[in-house]
Amino acid sequence: MIEEREVSEWAKQISSGDRLAIARALRLIEDTRAEAEEDARALLGSLYPLPSPAHRIGITGPPGVGKSTLIGSLSRAFVARGFRVGVLAVDPSSVRSGGALLGDRARMNHTPSASNKDWKLFVRSLPTAGASGGLSGASFGALRVLGAACDIVLLETTGVGQNEIDIQHAVDTVTLLIQPGSGDSLQFIKAGVMEIPDLLVVHKADLESAERTFSDAKAALSLKASTLGEESLVTLQVSARTGEGVDALIEALVQRFKGLDLRSRREKADSTWAFELLRGELGREAIRKLGGERSVLDRLTEKARQSVPPLEMVWDLRKELQA
Repeated sequence: MIEEREVSEWAKQISSGDRLAIARALRLIEDTRAEAEEDARALLGSLYPLPSPAHRIGITGPPGVGKSTLIGSLSRAFVARGFRVGVLAVDPSSVRSGGALLGDRARMNHTPSASNKDWKLFVRSLPTAGASGGLSGASFGALRVLGAACDIVLLETTGVGQNEIDIQHAVDTVTLLIQPGSGDSLQFIKAGVMEIPDLLVVHKADLESAERTFSDAKAALSLKASTLGEESLVTLQVSARTGEGVDALIEALVQRFKGLDLRSRREKADSTWAFELLRGELGREAIRKLGGERSVLDRLTEKARQSVPPLEMVWDLRKELQA
């Protein structure tokens, strides 16, 4: 168990942008040993009271839509505007090592900085470790670490289907990518994943069929919005290959962040994430013993309002079950 003074100093190093301290923290969060979990809990607890103004942006969509390529373009554009950027790419796990396969990271085309503190872009891959929902169990802790050190954190999920929507509990803005000519534009609009995005991007806008896909998506979204009495989803055309629409997407992301009730969104996200972690780890029977879903969610929501980190919430309820 790491001493409290060392944990506090470690948290300060992360917040100051010490890249070695960040890398060490991310390794700890991925470590599944019991003693590592205790240290990770202590570290995240120390990070939690520190300011975390970073805009956490989730990039999701089906396999092959170009998530990694777009994140590469976005990260370079954000860096050019003076932002410090962290990228978390959730990759499929290797069947041999259990680690991330690094396919997404290879497509981002970034050049690591040689300096420990004078850096503008930090890229890290996380393995799914068998988790469904498009994210890994370590994603929340990794987001918290990079959020303490960066201005922008870009989180890429694995290729998602209709029901893989965990990303909504982890980020401030969900950006869903669809691609032209694949028949997925209307399919995704009917899917459960369409309940979570804040922005819809028709990627690969340089392809001939992009305009048709864009028009179809806008028409379908407008009809859906008017039927449900909602505001229509912001829809953009972007090509990471040519750069078309990248500036417009960045502007849309910046404007959205300015209008967010960040405290409320993160409190809800923290409590929901903790609940999903608890249910995934201990099962529905444990939730029932703790008073049922509604009772557990209410308790977690109250803890979130008190700025209790999600891992701390899970830890406390686990100890309650074992008592």
